[in-house]
Amino acid sequence: MFHLEGRKALVTGGSRGIGRAVVLLLAESGCDVAFNYVRNAAAADEVKTVVLERGRECLAVKAELGREEEARGLVEIVADRWARVDILVNNAGIWTYGEMGNMPARVWEETIRINLDGVFHVTNAVVPLMKARRWGRIINVSSTAAVRGEAFHSHYAATKGALHSLTKSLAAELGPYNINVNCVAPGWVDTDMSAESFSDPQFRKVVEDSIPLRRIPTAEDIAGPIVFLASDMARHINGAIINVNGGGVLSG
Repeated sequence: MFHLEGRKALVTGGSRGIGRAVVLLLAESGCDVAFNYVRNAAAADEVKTVVLERGRECLAVKAELGREEEARGLVEIVADRWARVDILVNNAGIWTYGEMGNMPARVWEETIRINLDGVFHVTNAVVPLMKARRWGRIINVSSTAAVRGEAFHSHYAATKGALHSLTKSLAAELGPYNINVNCVAPGWVDTDMSAESFSDPQFRKVVEDSIPLRRIPTAEDIAGPIVFLASDMARHINGAIINVNGGGVLSG
């Protein structure tokens, strides 16, 4: 469906969920793919094996991207191997509970560090590589929480709203270098991140009923639009926020 032969991609948080689906679809589309993981080496090895079986190169690197030295180390490993990064998908993130007025500062700070600082550190390291080649695609993964808000997850929503502003700002800044910057904003997705919530059948039904398409998307449903934005079919899309939520949240 997408032709990305010869491209080199870096996906953050690529061992599970949406990130895993993106890694595999990029490989299927012709990319060599690098990704980071934090804890689950077995899951990372499984993803890497699938990519290699598809005839593509793959790098799986353990790195905590909220730490600048580890984020830069990840990009350096990729650059040493391939001398470039053509496609960057900023996907890594966490979603935790936090009641304002009773939220420990460490919960707020952890979410900011992983969901926002991590995007900054990796993007800041990758952009010079893209500028040197005057070509690049950056896709940030945010959330419908960025536009509708989310009670008891204000820290998460704040980071995703910041990604929308970052996307638009970088689209204007990097566009002259032929670097497109866009954002995909999923709603609920059937991944391990939401598994605990969906373990309640009644809650799952409420979510399904709130979506006009009457189904909760899979990680693959989100990966498709991300890889589309990395392809030449989206070469004139820049600074866009693409909502992928089945019509559950309608925002321009």
